[in-house]
Amino acid sequence: MTVRIGVINVSDRASSGVYEDTPGKACVVLLLEWLSTPFDVDYKVIADESALIESELRRMADVAGCCLIVTTGGTGPAQRDVTPEATVAVCDKLLPGFGETMRSASLAFVPTAILSRQTAGIRGRTLIVNLPGRPKAIRENLEAVFPAIPYCIDLIGGPRLETNEAVMKVFRPAS
Repeated sequence: MTVRIGVINVSDRASSGVYEDTPGKACVVLLLEWLSTPFDVDYKVIADESALIESELRRMADVAGCCLIVTTGGTGPAQRDVTPEATVAVCDKLLPGFGETMRSASLAFVPTAILSRQTAGIRGRTLIVNLPGRPKAIRENLEAVFPAIPYCIDLIGGPRLETNEAVMKVFRPAS
């Protein structure tokens, strides 16, 4: 079975070609660096539209069979930032510890981290994690929570993800 991971950059400007999609690409680079398990990427750049985000999250989880979906962008307080609401709308369970941990990690770098609303949740056998929209913040946030991601995917019945231990150590309790 091929492991599939979804990456969605939520950005009005990137989706319309106003600027290059660097956040989504930054996510893929990190996943390739950290994961030793081979995987295929299901990749989309979409506008900040709740219905569109929800539809893409459902497709990646239910049709494409992604075990993990990471979103970038749309987590701030601006009127067009609706990624967390779309994520909550499609999830069966929420995992508030992800957002709390990411905001806490970001506070070490910027006081505006408290404005970020990223969250995470589970849809079926898929973990969905919202990340901010800047590559530096994506790395800082994903580094903070990634050690728990493979075990979470184990717990929800997804494939076993292994990492390159030299660059990313994950935690799994002793069995």
